[in-house]
Amino acid sequence: MGMSYRRYLAGARVYGCLSCRTHLTTIHSMISRAFNGQHGRAYLFEDVVNVIEGEPNDRQMTTGNHTVRDIYCCKCGTILGWKYDKAYEQSQKYKEGKYILERNLLVDVQ
Repeated sequence: MGMSYRRYLAGARVYGCLSCRTHLTTIHSMISRAFNGQHGRAYLFEDVVNVIEGEPNDRQMTTGNHTVRDIYCCKCGTILGWKYDKAYEQSQKYKEGKYILERNLLVDVQ
């Protein structure tokens, strides 16, 4: 296994890992703020970098059944949220391939 390099993001607002400040995404990638996670408010993003994806598993959520993967910071290993692999409800298909990051686990880097 080789070295892993972290990506650094630029922009008006960059969100990072609360534990180690590793860059994760920007405000321009945000789709919605109307989500809830295990630790309170959560945001839906189009693109996230510097994360490791866990194994897929099915979860029953408030909006129906989904196949999701937990996502972890690539530097410190903190769990940050999850990625939607599959939505079983037609009205929830827009979430597929998108990421949920929990607000209480993020910090504004820039």
